[in-house]
Amino acid sequence: MKKTFLLVGFLLFSFFILFSYLVHEDLFTRFDFDTTVKLQDNIVRGFDSSFSFLSDIGAFEIMLGVLLVVLVLLRKIRAIFALGFFGLFHLIELYGKFFVSHLPPPEFLLRTEKIINFPQFHIRLENSYPSGHAGRAAFISILIGLIVWRSKKFSKHQKYLILGFLIAYDVAMLTSRVYLGEHWASDVIGGAILGASFGFLSFIFL
Repeated sequence: MKKTFLLVGFLLFSFFILFSYLVHEDLFTRFDFDTTVKLQDNIVRGFDSSFSFLSDIGAFEIMLGVLLVVLVLLRKIRAIFALGFFGLFHLIELYGKFFVSHLPPPEFLLRTEKIINFPQFHIRLENSYPSGHAGRAAFISILIGLIVWRSKKFSKHQKYLILGFLIAYDVAMLTSRVYLGEHWASDVIGGAILGASFGFLSFIFL
């Protein structure tokens, strides 16, 4: 089973590298703009506050806290590797923002409202690829989902409920980043792929 997770993680990371190259070459410019406009045209402005709050929940500080709680509850010394992959994700995220030429959405598309004023993990750079929020959501959801699915403490019904919640959270988080004008759709896709790859790789050590 561990070989399967290793293979899935490796394939996802390889796809992330390929996708990053395509983003750098501006292959998704039209797709990105059209997706943002369609979401903002079809979602009422009443969701601005809710999506903004969701974005605050997905900040580095809170997601790190969630991860630490999960790892402490596991009571496994090898869980430190999951924390290492979480840190590695952010290093690659910063690398992407420095070296993948991809400007963020213009200011007129920005709809974010500051609900919780957490200090940011890093200053918003000129480039926006990949999305850290999307990556953290995918990483945490994959990790928790796999832990729950393997656990014998939950019934099958409970497992489906938890997995359903995690999927709903990811969909809402990824949608919010594009709708709020914080990221393009390609930023979110790239971040989610990277986060998911490290989520699978982390589970190998748990």
